[in-house]
Amino acid sequence: MLHLRVPQMLQMLERSLRKSLPESLKVYGTIFHMNQGNPFKLKALVDKWPDFKTVVVRPQEQEMVDDLDHYTNTYQIYSNNLKNCQELLGSPEVINWKQHLQIQSSQPNLNEVIQNLAARKSFKVKHTECFLYAELNTVKKLIPSLLDVKSLLPGGGKPKAINQEMFKLSSLDVTHAALVNKFWHFGGNERSQRFIERCIKTFPTFCLLEPEGNPVCWVLIDQTGEIRMAGTLPEYRNQGLISYITYIHTQALNNLGFPVYGHIAKNNNIMQKMIYNLHYICMPCAWNQWNCVSL
Repeated sequence: MLHLRVPQMLQMLERSLRKSLPESLKVYGTIFHMNQGNPFKLKALVDKWPDFKTVVVRPQEQEMVDDLDHYTNTYQIYSNNLKNCQELLGSPEVINWKQHLQIQSSQPNLNEVIQNLAARKSFKVKHTECFLYAELNTVKKLIPSLLDVKSLLPGGGKPKAINQEMFKLSSLDVTHAALVNKFWHFGGNERSQRFIERCIKTFPTFCLLEPEGNPVCWVLIDQTGEIRMAGTLPEYRNQGLISYITYIHTQALNNLGFPVYGHIAKNNNIMQKMIYNLHYICMPCAWNQWNCVSL
């Protein structure tokens, strides 16, 4: 595959992926941030240029030194040709199938490709599919065809007020990574904590502090620019804190011109209702993650 190193080529790739939204959203979001300085030092690979069929975004090889660290060993994939995609992903030059790794995509039909590769290359795969949401301003700007104003709740997408004397708005510090890691559904280990620390150092974060100065609610984004790892301490739930902090974070990302999107588990009705109230729009495609473990 061809490694796109020239800034102009990455900018062209971003514009091209924009035409394939929302199915290209995970890769588009990653390339967008690569064009904003590439803070995670990722590399973009295409099968050919400029008329590519498959895009793979992955870390540099020197970053992927821990074979068991699937948080670092993460690949973002978009393809408009599944046969081409399967051939390319089967190459050890593209994906190191001997490592524990994860693949993310907003294309559910990639599941067939990855399951075929699992059978061929003898690795175990766990597929997680969630609802994919994009915020109203992102939809207006990038995929206006999906905008249905009539379906939006009245109220401007704003959350209920919180007790601002009780809770202070702040940002996360790397010392808070252990707390975030404890409550992250996909985390809870040393490798995930290192990944969270890197996200905190790299991107804008927001949290609410209780009077003693400890975070009770937080939200941050990952290397693809997706809102992830949001959480609230159990004893502070049902007070609208996560809705408030997500709204604040959304406004900040909008002001920076970032695409704003995220995913929610299909059985998490509470968060689905909250995100709907904040004028996030459910995409016709899904958020997908495949955790792959070599046998």
